[in-house]
Amino acid sequence: MTDSHENCQHNPETSLQNLLDKNRQWAERIAELDPGFFPRLAAQHKPEYLWIGCSDSRVPANEICGLLPGEIFVHRNIANIVLQSDFNCVSVIQFAVDVLKVKHIIVTGHYGCAGVYAAHEEQRIGLADHWIAHVRAVFSRHEDLLMAEPVHLERERMLVELNVIEQVVNVCRLPVMQDAWNRGQDVTVHGWIYGLQDGRLRDLGLCVRERRRTDELRREAVTAWMAKRTRESSLAA
Repeated sequence: MTDSHENCQHNPETSLQNLLDKNRQWAERIAELDPGFFPRLAAQHKPEYLWIGCSDSRVPANEICGLLPGEIFVHRNIANIVLQSDFNCVSVIQFAVDVLKVKHIIVTGHYGCAGVYAAHEEQRIGLADHWIAHVRAVFSRHEDLLMAEPVHLERERMLVELNVIEQVVNVCRLPVMQDAWNRGQDVTVHGWIYGLQDGRLRDLGLCVRERRRTDELRREAVTAWMAKRTRESSLAA
């Protein structure tokens, strides 16, 4: 066991020492710029935002939003999916709403999402297929709308956006959200998209701040999304 431990510590191919070194450098740099930063961070945790995003390492919430540690509460999984049966995700939302009292929940998808791509292409990747099946269900729900788009890449981008809309609807359906709105708590659910190619966040125009019927919310959200896409296409033409 000792030899194995020493090999892990000293083998250049397996060593993680560079990460520890970078962490030390980062901490020293932050402390030099703002000596009170880490004491303040340790003393309180009151973020106003909950970010529900994809696990993709190219989509880090703090950096994208220009926020410091402690300013945004984060949950991430493949393809930013929200399920009532996912106790991990639902517990994060409940803690954010009931304990941290966040003001905004932001479901954020991104173009070039591997999970959405796998669903769109009906690609088999292993155990994660069970999870990605929920994105395939989004495709099935909106298949007529999606298949009316002749451009393959644009259809995939549409699925990314529709998946965000469906996950916003799923957040709003949760009992924790229903209870919060019933008691008049100020918390709003949003749907955003991140572009890997330009680093920009795009608001889908979906903003829910009160209890809504699921079918009504979905219908209005998709109608508004289609109208927004039509306007943007007209401007780009």
